[in-house]
Amino acid sequence: MTAPLRLDSDRLFPADSRTRDIARALYGSIATLPIVSPHGHTDPRWFAYDQPWNNASELLLQPDHYLFRMLYSQGLSLEALGIPAHGKPADTDPRAAWRLFAQHQHLFRGTPSRLWLDHVFVEVFGFEVKLDANTADFYFDRVYELLATPAFRPRALYERFGIEVIATTEGAHDTLEHHEAIRASGWKGRVITAYRPDAVIDPEHEDFRAALARFAELTGEDVMDWRGYLAAHRARRAAFIAMGATSSDHGHPTAATANLSDAESEALFAKVMRDDWTLADAELFRAEMLTEMARMSLDDGLVMQIHPGSVRNHNRWLHGAYGRDKGADIPGRTDYVHALKPLLDAFGNERDLSIILFTLDETSYARELAPLAGHYPCLKLGPAWWFHDSPEGMRRFREMTTESAGFYNTVGFNDDTRAFLSIPARHDVARRVDCGFLARLVAEGRLGDDDAQELAVDLTYNLVRKAYRLDAPSSVLPAKRVAA
Repeated sequence: MTAPLRLDSDRLFPADSRTRDIARALYGSIATLPIVSPHGHTDPRWFAYDQPWNNASELLLQPDHYLFRMLYSQGLSLEALGIPAHGKPADTDPRAAWRLFAQHQHLFRGTPSRLWLDHVFVEVFGFEVKLDANTADFYFDRVYELLATPAFRPRALYERFGIEVIATTEGAHDTLEHHEAIRASGWKGRVITAYRPDAVIDPEHEDFRAALARFAELTGEDVMDWRGYLAAHRARRAAFIAMGATSSDHGHPTAATANLSDAESEALFAKVMRDDWTLADAELFRAEMLTEMARMSLDDGLVMQIHPGSVRNHNRWLHGAYGRDKGADIPGRTDYVHALKPLLDAFGNERDLSIILFTLDETSYARELAPLAGHYPCLKLGPAWWFHDSPEGMRRFREMTTESAGFYNTVGFNDDTRAFLSIPARHDVARRVDCGFLARLVAEGRLGDDDAQELAVDLTYNLVRKAYRLDAPSSVLPAKRVAA
């Protein structure tokens, strides 16, 4: 028997009727604001060449490690799901992979993935029945038909989704050729890049040597010399800025920073380049480079994002067989107060520096992150990220940070995803949760309805544009007041 698929118009709003009415009104005033996606991992080739996707598995399943992570945990092989091993095409029929995915939809009950998927199925593809074993082929065939139409090309969907700007993420050793192609095409969509230098900063990265060689080629600098290495970073940052970048991104194991003397930095760099470094040396080098990146941000204006605390590739076998980003990254405890102090001692009071902090360690929200951002002018808090990009995670973020940091030391929402079609769904979840949180404050007499209205717009649109220096011509003004 086929089950109907419908989206509850009041989903994620508070259960209390009065608070729900306030949330519904707030949401109604911001639901259609443009999507600003300042940090993510969509493929710039999609927008550069506007080629159609081939099938549902390629588009919806294979880029989304949230999905195959859950399936892998239940004993399904990545090969059966069509996930390529080290970039080699998987020898798996896409329809068979989709059927396997459909048969296991029950695994996603109660997860944010289910919220995102249902939104995509209803709002993007127009399905009215749930995906399961009985409807797998119907879904696959219908998606195939739609993907062959001009309305489902990447640029058309970008415009349909109301995206105002979307940022991809490229490494310091990437050529940016796809961004150049976007510029040359004359298309008006705004797709920018972000500078991610991890592969040329982390001696433990498996591509460190190869990335350094490419880094040298692209810049013409002697990257085996400390001064040449820093000059290469400046050159690549300038190239990224020319392709629209307004931010850098740093995915370090910890938030450790350092502030070494020139002589100490040069000696450490020489040790790293000789390959006789220890794990402590690697950590110290990463720490020093965060401070060097902050120094460069003061010069070139890039907003600095720090994404620490993920134990990457925890599953050693999976990493060896399939490579990075296959759902095996695990959150770890993260210290910020002591780890960031060397950087903050150097630059914490610089009003022209902007550093956005993220965490996978929720215990740090109220204890460390909110008090830090509530004091230092250069610090802002990124939204609930990755494992906490969920209704409950977003609520916990607001509950644990607002009292110390307020709303205006946060930066709105970013989706941080490779799964392009889920972007409207993810932003919709964030908007609904924020409206629910604001509605509760109004219902409790802690926030006026006019303040709530302004905040709903700011959290959805204005804060993210300001935080990422996206040059909004003017703030979006609230459309109307919402009665409590």
